[in-house]
Amino acid sequence: MNHTARPTATTREMLTALIGFNTISHHPNLELIDYVYEYLQRLGVQSRLDFNADRSKANLYAVVGPPDRPGIALSGHTDVVPVAGQDWTRDPWRADEQGDRIYGRGATDMKGFIAVALAAVPAMLEAPLQRPLHLCWSYDEEVGCLGVRSLLEFLARQDNKPAACIVGEPSGMQVINGHKGKLSVRCHVHGHACHSALAPYGVNAVEAAARVIAQLHDMAAHKREHGPFDETYDIPYSTLHAGVVHGGTTVNIVPAECWFDFEVRNLPREEPGPIVEAVKRYAHEHIEPQMQAVAADTGFHWEELARFPGLETRADEDIVEMATSLAQSPRLRKVAFGTEAGGYDRIGIRTVVCGPGHIEQAHKPDEFIELSQLASCEDFIARLIRELC
Repeated sequence: MNHTARPTATTREMLTALIGFNTISHHPNLELIDYVYEYLQRLGVQSRLDFNADRSKANLYAVVGPPDRPGIALSGHTDVVPVAGQDWTRDPWRADEQGDRIYGRGATDMKGFIAVALAAVPAMLEAPLQRPLHLCWSYDEEVGCLGVRSLLEFLARQDNKPAACIVGEPSGMQVINGHKGKLSVRCHVHGHACHSALAPYGVNAVEAAARVIAQLHDMAAHKREHGPFDETYDIPYSTLHAGVVHGGTTVNIVPAECWFDFEVRNLPREEPGPIVEAVKRYAHEHIEPQMQAVAADTGFHWEELARFPGLETRADEDIVEMATSLAQSPRLRKVAFGTEAGGYDRIGIRTVVCGPGHIEQAHKPDEFIELSQLASCEDFIARLIRELC
């Protein structure tokens, strides 16, 4: 890679505009979507907007090139993670170009890719495309790949849905053909309150939650020791992790309520459902009877928070061979983080991940993307346009 290469002014201007929209997942994304919609409309490209239930967010879908033929989808999410509690040294919603970097929330994850693709639309329109490019921009990826679901339902019904997809998550412009899936769950524990001096007459919801969390730890250790394994991943087994716990009010009251969130990051070949069911079974069979022996109305209930499938695209698939050629790098990777790619794959659209920037720079204060990465992505998209001609 040429580390002195710089992207075009058009790409930098587009990225500056996109960073300027605060699209944290719990905020609307419509200002950004309207900006992109109007930009494409000025170029003569019509877009389809797919709104959420309260019409505060939307996916955007557009086709450039002959719509009656299967082509290649370029997919990305418009939402970003929060900045609260992070020690930023600059305004996260104002692109700041310093040296060989552009700073700003979403610069890497993943407005950089969207900016490059949008900046290339005039070149797409000028090229004699024999197969189209589909632009697929979604919402709420960061909270469980929620928005893309309705977009995928729409694509699955189309006679000429994309033949393949490139998800532009940050990969250092290397091709990723596999990533883990995710299933996250909230466990609600209902105990029985009493004065702490009379603790044996109560049911401590925090302690019951802690016992389940300890079981999660033991199950994670079992996965680490016994697999199943896929050595092509840096962490070659499925993982479990409890990340949030809330319970109790004061130390002299036996807490009646507690809840905690946990997740499974599963290898694509291992479904997460049975793992979560094993957690539930442990709670209901080993802990709940002891709780209900003290108070009959105590116990556990469970709430699924987010789920997305893993990705496992064979190395001999056409899209893998095309993407590695476009990236001018034969090396394939598999990663622990998840993307929308598995959803495309589930509806028969063979998919890889390849985008500018590095995941190590995402979700952090002073998030940045290197200019050379944007330039490499521009080259990738230019080669893709020529390929589809």
